[in-house]
Amino acid sequence: MPYHPSTSIVGLTALIAAAFLATPVFAQSLQPGEVRASGSITGINQFDTNLDHSGSFHWAGVQIGGNVTRQFTPQVAAGFSLRYDYQDWNWDKPAAFAGRAPWSRLNAPLVGLNLSYAIAPDWRLGFSPSVEWSGESGAKASDSLNYGALLTATRTVSPDLVLGFGLGVFRQIDENKVFPFLLVNWKISDRLRLGNPLQAGPAGGAGLELAYALSERWEVGGGGSYRSYRFRLNDDGPVPGGIGENRFIPLFARLSYSIDKSTRADFYAAGFVNGKLTVDNAGGHDVYSDEYNSAPAIGLTVSHRF
Repeated sequence: MPYHPSTSIVGLTALIAAAFLATPVFAQSLQPGEVRASGSITGINQFDTNLDHSGSFHWAGVQIGGNVTRQFTPQVAAGFSLRYDYQDWNWDKPAAFAGRAPWSRLNAPLVGLNLSYAIAPDWRLGFSPSVEWSGESGAKASDSLNYGALLTATRTVSPDLVLGFGLGVFRQIDENKVFPFLLVNWKISDRLRLGNPLQAGPAGGAGLELAYALSERWEVGGGGSYRSYRFRLNDDGPVPGGIGENRFIPLFARLSYSIDKSTRADFYAAGFVNGKLTVDNAGGHDVYSDEYNSAPAIGLTVSHRF
């Protein structure tokens, strides 16, 4: 049966990429002194979709990420994560935004720590702080800061079932966000598994995915989550120094191929539903907003564990 991680690094690149950069939330298989590292690259394209008040948009993005974890003792594991997200947006006469493109190119580098401690053989606590700079090209880094942490507690119920609960607490530019989420790693049978396809973070919780192993190399899955991310706008657009936001529910289907024991490719087809775009001015007051139709998207992740 192909290996599959519990979580993945996701950010601005549409949050449907199960990139397999596992945090210590479920990292209980390492022996003291062992180090695990992984990396991935994801490409995604959201196709053209209409805005409710006339006009349309589409965007494409790429994400590069890496993660290193060391098991220091049977109880303590620690590591760090690095990630860079990029999106290129294109607009066609968005009426709700006065016919002008509210933003174009978005960048979001992130640095995070992953700490976990086993308080008992079947209980593990996690603490994952992170700092992200999320903004349009040309925006001031000091005005684009997102920071916060994830707090998690998981219990190994049986060799085939790990359950947990998490809480995300983040400052997203000028807005505080607190959200709970569930952590699940359940091997229902030799072929069927329920787990978290996305890593919780500033944009939202981990979501759920049901996956089925077709063979030793092929796996299919499907799931969804909720995502919302904010970013600082530059001073050259229609709302200088403002704040953009994209909120949506990503529903996706996945087809994965294990190239070898350490490398795999994930192909995605997705729909972003209940989507909404907003623009606030530099003071945080709403200026423009518009909802958009269900948006089709495709993505590809190639990941490797060292």
